Amino acid sequence: MADPEITVQWKKEPDEHDYPAAADYLEMLAEPDVIEQVLRELRAAPVTHKKAKDLLRASQLEILPSYNPYVRRDLAKITSGKALSPILVVRGDFRKGVPMQIVDGYHRVCAIYYADENIAIPVKIASLP
Repeated sequence: MADPEITVQWKKEPDEHDYPAAADYLEMLAEPDVIEQVLRELRAAPVTHKKAKDLLRASQLEILPSYNPYVRRDLAKITSGKALSPILVVRGDFRKGVPMQIVDGYHRVCAIYYADENIAIPVKIASLP
């Protein structure tokens, strides 16, 4: 159950290592030139805010169990007041049944969902070229 008094601390920008992590994931889905363009767009994108429940729905991903070690680590960060990095996503296309991709931050989204699914998560969004 969500704690109504929970406060999540966020960094203003994603950690620098989040971008190579996103590229590593994207290598399984796209060619290098597409990945480079998406990363440029992610770096330039403004930070917006989306709810955990909506990020999971748009990505069509199942929530990871709370006992997953990386989800537990992020829950511990939330409890201790340590700032989390914003999430990086690539926009899907509902007209074609293509889900949004969480390219970095899936564990953080799941941890926030367990804390309170309605917490606004800072997100940078890119579109496929």
